Amino acid sequence: MAGRDPAGEEAVPVVVTDKSGKPAQGRRRPADETRCARCALHARCLPLGLELEALASFDAIIEHPRPLKRGQALMRQDQRFESLYVVRSGSLKQVVEQVGQRDQVTHFHLPGEVVGLDGIAESRCYGSVVALESTFVCELPFHRLDDLAEQVPALRGELYRCMSRELRNDQRMMCLLSGRTADQRLASFMLGLSERFRSRGCSPYCFHLSMSRSDIGSYLGLALETVSRVIARFQEQGLVSVEGRELCIEDHPALVALAEEGAGRHSGA
Repeated sequence: MAGRDPAGEEAVPVVVTDKSGKPAQGRRRPADETRCARCALHARCLPLGLELEALASFDAIIEHPRPLKRGQALMRQDQRFESLYVVRSGSLKQVVEQVGQRDQVTHFHLPGEVVGLDGIAESRCYGSVVALESTFVCELPFHRLDDLAEQVPALRGELYRCMSRELRNDQRMMCLLSGRTADQRLASFMLGLSERFRSRGCSPYCFHLSMSRSDIGSYLGLALETVSRVIARFQEQGLVSVEGRELCIEDHPALVALAEEGAGRHSGA
């Protein structure tokens, strides 16, 4: 019996392929019945803009959506790189282990985002990626994705754009940590998350923080106590309100003004 995917839809079996990656003999489901076409994140994912036939080919290389429990690792640091992953629901963090130092959180991944791009160059995973909550990911075996991208220029272009965003985010991260106060770093981080939630059709003003304050501190280069102190100050100033891990931006213009006292803004993408 077919299972159900995270969106509550009936899961459709992936098309079986032969060793060359071509569809095996048998009935192939119509392109407009693909999981990708039905997915609510289609407009935020790699197959954005693909024609129906190319979309069906992309859908055929996806491994069945994989569930992860909170705290479960999707990949481990230094393990062999074999696949990229797209977050379908939930969220993850990337953590890099450093000898003689505390582990460093380097990324937060939200639905629609690609995980694992930094493993392509050296064929190994740069850091461990761990679920922050119950999460589903779609696995894309890289050798099959790369072969398909050679045949579908639109997919190749979207891969390039994902890599470009990764480089841009690394540059923004350097700016975020360079000569900026704790208040500016946290304001910038909150605004970046706000923009990412808005782009997914969610409220840009009230959202759930799946990451802990300790994770946020590690990512921003701040101590846990500093993160808690700044958040408390933001609440006193009427910039935000916090209930558990639910955060609401109460004075967006003021938060923007604070963040723009330094360079750019960044959200952990």
